[in-house]
Amino acid sequence: MRFEDLPTPSYVVDEELLEKNLKVLNGVVERTGCKIILAQKAFSMFAMYPLIGKYLNGTTASGLYEARLGYEEMGKENHVFAPAYRDDEIDEIISICDHIIFNSFSQLERFKDKALQAGRKVGLRINPECSTQGGHDIYDPCAIGSRFGVTIEHFRPDLLDGVSGLHFHTLCQQNSDDLEKTLNAVEEKFGPWLSQMEWINFGGGHHITREDYDIPLLEKCIKKMQDNYGLQVYLEPGEAVALNAGYLITTVLDTIQNGIEIAILDTSASCHMPDVLEMPYRPPLFASGEAGEKPFTYRLGGQTCMAGDVIGEYSFDQPLKNGDRLVFGDMAIYSMVKNTTFNGMPLPTIAVKGKDGDCYIAHQFGYQDFKMRLA
Repeated sequence: MRFEDLPTPSYVVDEELLEKNLKVLNGVVERTGCKIILAQKAFSMFAMYPLIGKYLNGTTASGLYEARLGYEEMGKENHVFAPAYRDDEIDEIISICDHIIFNSFSQLERFKDKALQAGRKVGLRINPECSTQGGHDIYDPCAIGSRFGVTIEHFRPDLLDGVSGLHFHTLCQQNSDDLEKTLNAVEEKFGPWLSQMEWINFGGGHHITREDYDIPLLEKCIKKMQDNYGLQVYLEPGEAVALNAGYLITTVLDTIQNGIEIAILDTSASCHMPDVLEMPYRPPLFASGEAGEKPFTYRLGGQTCMAGDVIGEYSFDQPLKNGDRLVFGDMAIYSMVKNTTFNGMPLPTIAVKGKDGDCYIAHQFGYQDFKMRLA
């Protein structure tokens, strides 16, 4: 199937671009001896797990279902962290996860022995209280009142028996200079206990495959923890794995005017690209410009009844007309994993663009996918 023949809306993952990212990540692994695992919360397209598994060391999960997906579909190292674990899920989590990371000493005391008896690696999430986000508190695990990780004020060295690793996750779409700053805070607060650990997990948020990312500084940070403390270093990026490796294809259904030209698409910011509203951000759109840059500017919106279901304002060389196809970029990450069927919106088809340029449909959704979530 040709790209232009795919139904809309469709998420399309470009296999060649995905593998390009994976090779960059694998280069870090090869040069440093660190381990990089896929954070499934950003990208859980398991049809791509065989390819990802050729380059990365495994998966990490935020709960039981993601843990099961990584265990069943990739079958390599399987890590899990959750703010709290449920009594009715912990046994299954322990049975399928190699590394189990706890968010508090109370959770550690409650479940540590079970995990250790099963031969699992036990970790503790720490909070270095070092915010580097710059204005996005919703994504800042170090913000005041954060529910993530143990601060030094509440750290209990007397309860570290059996804990083999420490975990922190403080970054979001950031460069390695922020990692270096965070590591300094980790050493300042938790340095006395690093040497008694076997491993450390730098978490995610590392935009390693971005063009301006400072990979040599990342590798310097990794080597520092290896050389100074003898630690196995883990990183768990999600976005970096599939950054700029996917598209969302959509069709113009109608154009109207209300003080500005408006185009209604067969996709939705709210349902199919929720980070547009949550972050917020303006997704890249091929063959378009900023508002006013090209002759014809449109506000692009979705089909739902929500007034704020607006993707953004874009300009074009020619007027939009019904049936025109638009292609948004960087739509592999935080799209499939976060989409909804609000208002009965159909879920986009999931497709793959192979290295030879041909496309195939990995999965299509229908009415039953909407109905099955209701009662």
